[in-house]
Amino acid sequence: MRKLRRWFLTGLLTLLPLWLAWLVVSVLFRLLTDLSRPWVEPLLRGLAASETTVFRWADDPWVMSGVALVGTLSIILGVGALAQRVIGQTLLRWTEGVIARLPLVNVVYSSARKLLDLLQHPPGGVQRVVLIDFPHRDMKAVGFVTRTLREAGTGRELAAVYVPTTPNPTSGYLEIVPVAQLTPTSWTFDEAMAFIISGGAVAPADVPFKAPPAAGTAAP
Repeated sequence: MRKLRRWFLTGLLTLLPLWLAWLVVSVLFRLLTDLSRPWVEPLLRGLAASETTVFRWADDPWVMSGVALVGTLSIILGVGALAQRVIGQTLLRWTEGVIARLPLVNVVYSSARKLLDLLQHPPGGVQRVVLIDFPHRDMKAVGFVTRTLREAGTGRELAAVYVPTTPNPTSGYLEIVPVAQLTPTSWTFDEAMAFIISGGAVAPADVPFKAPPAAGTAAP
């Protein structure tokens, strides 16, 4: 029984990362194919019905999924190339102007747009990846600084820090922390995400744990 239990745990720990990787890939594949499926499926079914001898393979579900994936990727690449040109930027501004007039939709779009812009361009003067005291001062959590602001009345500098959860970083907490209490790291965004998703298994060799001493005070 002891040997069987050891084999089971070894097999589970071996297969679990593969299962998680497959889960992420399958969800991403389904999302990308679903975007183009509404126009790809009627097109391929019509092609298969009109030419049953030559294009009978076009009605296969796997073919539809593959074509839908290629269609979505082509649209993403096309939008990316267009957005770098003057006409694309003009269309984007016009689209954002239309969205700004739609209740609720404008809030969701503007919030998502600002978050993506912040992740690409860190706020000045503050390291992007930090550690904060969470849930108490003897424990640390990895967070991403999204912006800095001032405390009303005192002018103290504060930071909005998004603390993602493990292994799903799309959910988490938003904390407002004094900048003086942040522990800066030298981690890149990719290193921090790998650390979070892997549950700490993928991490740099060392990590700072204490916040640097405030200006004018000596380190203990």
